[in-house]
Amino acid sequence: MVGAGPVGVTAALLLARRGVDVLVLDRHPAAYPQPRAVHLDDESLRVLQAAGVAEAFAAVSRPMAGLRLLDGGHRTLAEFGRADGEHGWPQASMFSQPDLEAVLRTALADEPRAELRGGVEVLHVEQRDEVARLGVRDRATGVEEELVADAVLGCDGANSTVRRLIGSWMRDLGPSERWLVVDLAAEAPLDVWPGVHQVCDPVRPATFMPIAGDRYRAEFRLSAGESAEDLDLPALLGRFGARGCTVVRTAEYTYAAQVADRWRDGRVLLCGDAAHLTPPFIGQGLGLGLRDVHQLTWKLAAVLDGADDALLDTHQAERAPHATALIRVAVLLGRLMTGGGGAAAVLRRAVLALPGVARFAGESRTPPLRPGPLVRRRRLPPGSPVGWLVPQPPIGGPQRLDDLLGPGWAVLAAGGAVPADWPGPVLRVDRLGSPELARWLGRRSVLVRPDRIVAAVARG
Repeated sequence: MVGAGPVGVTAALLLARRGVDVLVLDRHPAAYPQPRAVHLDDESLRVLQAAGVAEAFAAVSRPMAGLRLLDGGHRTLAEFGRADGEHGWPQASMFSQPDLEAVLRTALADEPRAELRGGVEVLHVEQRDEVARLGVRDRATGVEEELVADAVLGCDGANSTVRRLIGSWMRDLGPSERWLVVDLAAEAPLDVWPGVHQVCDPVRPATFMPIAGDRYRAEFRLSAGESAEDLDLPALLGRFGARGCTVVRTAEYTYAAQVADRWRDGRVLLCGDAAHLTPPFIGQGLGLGLRDVHQLTWKLAAVLDGADDALLDTHQAERAPHATALIRVAVLLGRLMTGGGGAAAVLRRAVLALPGVARFAGESRTPPLRPGPLVRRRRLPPGSPVGWLVPQPPIGGPQRLDDLLGPGWAVLAAGGAVPADWPGPVLRVDRLGSPELARWLGRRSVLVRPDRIVAAVARG
């Protein structure tokens, strides 16, 4: 594993829980101390649940109230609330990334099958004799060595060394933008609405949000040729009631919309920001990376246990279209919320009034996976669950549904016959004590993959 950010460490935990020995390499000696990602949806929390850290994450995060869109005068254009979702967790959670990294690294330190080595940079990756050979260098001592691995996951971020070494390049899906990110600390809780505030002003688009504890974040788009020093930061913060906050950090970020052209070279595979970059407007940056590793690690564990390497072909085939779709949505919503002049403001109000926009903004559900070897449908009939995550409503007992399904394939059945070629144990929904799940299943039986995506459906 190359990269010890949240995506890389989560991948290591998921593999270790499947009996795979993992070495995590990172060029930095310790976790980055400042927050970057601040939002996860309920689908992403199921990945943390699979990694065994969801409850610990819940203790350092807080549910987000929703999204409020403001005009240039900070008057409310629209408000979209968030609540508990269908996946057993809040639809949106806010957190400080160092808190999440501490949770993940604590779990990794307790995992006997995993090891983390910081301060190590990867020099080259070669594949021969059915193994990957990595040349690495200790950045403190300069000592070089060669490591041998059955597979390599490049989870090493936007400037991925692994991506460069396999000859992959990023394809643009939209223009890049420069934003100033300002992390704040408040001595007392601010009297602000506890959700994300998005200022839909083409002159000075901005975002403001409570994170967790005493932390808040403000973001301001920079114009061409403008620098952070050109901004009257106290005045801008004052519009959100945050003038008296302590500025913990300011950093300029370039938000890009990109997807890698190639995610796999043999048993070297890309995940997270190494494979895709998204603007922040729907809060899916980290969530996309967590979905990558949730859907890859069970496949990789199966291949290492003897399954055909062709199973790894489904990684890019499944994840790239899904990531591309969400990145395009982020680009589109970014244009809708921050683009244009006065005429665009009128159009913005009209579009935000459409019921479909409200429904999309109020949900955390992402698109289904496309049909393929592990997603059995020829087309998408209305209401088909195939390609979607199976819901995880409350069930009668202390466990959650994902825990009952186990680590492998499983079948949820309504009582009828189950196709003979479906692998995994059969759980009868009438014995789970969940009216919501019974209503969702109806008279159907569904085949659930190890990553909780419905692979196939059969009607009773």
